[in-house]
Amino acid sequence: MKVSDIRGKSTDQLNDELASLKKEQFNLRFQKATGQLEKTARVKEVRRTIARIKTIAAEQSAAKKA
Repeated sequence: MKVSDIRGKSTDQLNDELASLKKEQFNLRFQKATGQLEKTARVKEVRRTIARIKTIAAEQSAAKKA
């Protein structure tokens, strides 16, 4: 997911996206533990997308307070 796409979303949409990515991250970790993970790069991709969403959400909340 691109940063411009993330910035265009509301806080509620970001929270929903974050929840779905955390579920996916859990499933990917579970697949890795059981040896069923095929796309290992997806783990890194999901982790970085979660970080992007958290960063932009923090920026938005800081902008609202200022």
